Amino acid sequence: MIPAPTAAAPAAPTAAQRHWRATRRLTAGLLAVWFSVTFVVCWFARDLDFAFFGWPFSFWVAAQGGGIVFIALIAFYARRMNAFDRDCRAHRGPGDA
Repeated sequence: MIPAPTAAAPAAPTAAQRHWRATRRLTAGLLAVWFSVTFVVCWFARDLDFAFFGWPFSFWVAAQGGGIVFIALIAFYARRMNAFDRDCRAHRGPGDA
């Protein structure tokens, strides 16, 4: 009789795998924010009929709000990726590439 193969415990993810997983999660989250600002808010901006800093909200979103959010997304992405890169370098083991 042939013994049944035993399931080996999965190996711990390497620093590079953890870095890539965190990068994908961050990118997906920021793309969701980008999509919301670009399409969802602009699509419903006319329905949100109120004054915002003296201008109609739809005008403010189209003229200023989207650009400000996009700049903030870029700055946030750059800071988080720098932190991810520092963390990856600090936890890189001898077997990691």
